[in-house]
Order: sequence, then structure tokens, then C-alpha cells
Amino acid sequence: MDSPPVIRDATPDDFERINEIYNWTIVDNHVSFDTEPWDVARRQQWWTERPNDLDCLVAELFGQVVGIAYSSFYRPKRAYRSTAETTIVLDTSYLRRGIGSRLLGALLERLRENGFHRAIAIVALPNDASVELHERLGYRIVGTISDAGRKLDRYWDTMILECALD
Repeated sequence: MDSPPVIRDATPDDFERINEIYNWTIVDNHVSFDTEPWDVARRQQWWTERPNDLDCLVAELFGQVVGIAYSSFYRPKRAYRSTAETTIVLDTSYLRRGIGSRLLGALLERLRENGFHRAIAIVALPNDASVELHERLGYRIVGTISDAGRKLDRYWDTMILECALD
């Protein structure tokens, strides 16, 4: 990679660019099981409703956001609070440049600092690049759910990966 990205906390000023990056996973793509693109109002609501102990980071290169990684609680029940689900999405122009490793690595470090025990990633298949990224950062495959979601007139499998944080 020519220049390392700046990894920083996201701010509301990033919402428009975050949506540009995230929405490619929705339209004509199976990577996200969302079916409608996000607008800034929806992103603002998502941001406002997020608990303070969850993180949202962006990778910035030459002043432009090129990726987002964030944590959410894996499940809503209180006993799951030590397990976070992680999500990462990069601008497709910046894939396979090491940005994803730095961004997701920073998110995992933040989760460790905040006392989380496990990180879970759910990857819609096929997505070899995402599975490879997660495995490189210490995730291990724990299972596959066949036909987990229906989008684009077909069913898609999802892979569940976990990372021990302590």
C-alpha cells in the first residue's frame, strides 16, 4: 500500500460517504441482506440509537473515507453483552490494499480495550476476500447456515466466524 490510511472514529460528517460505501452492498449485491439503500436520515437514526460502548471507525486516505468498520451487540439479550458482531465494508476501489486489515484490526483492538470477550462476523457467501480477511485477523470458521437469506431472487448462505478477544 502506498500510504497507510488514517483510522479514526466516525462522525456525523461522514454519514453521506459511509452510505455511498455501504449502499453498494445492497443494490444488485448479496453482501448485505439489507434490501433498501440507506439515506442520511436513516444513518442518523442508527447513530443516535447506538449504545456508547459500541464503536464505528472509518479508514481515511488522502482526506476521503474509503472504509467503515463497526461493532454491534451480537444479540439483544443481556447475557450476550460481552460478544460483539463486527461489520466491515470498503470502497471497492480500495480492496486488497491492506486497508481492511488495518481497519478491522483497529476495531478488534477497541473491542479488547472495552472488555469484549468474543467478536462474531457473519459473511454472506460467496465472499472469499472477506473470509480471508477475517481469518488473517484471528477469526475462525464456526459454521455455515444454508439458505439464511433471500435476496435477488435466490437464497444465500452465511458463514459465522468468531474471534477470541482475550
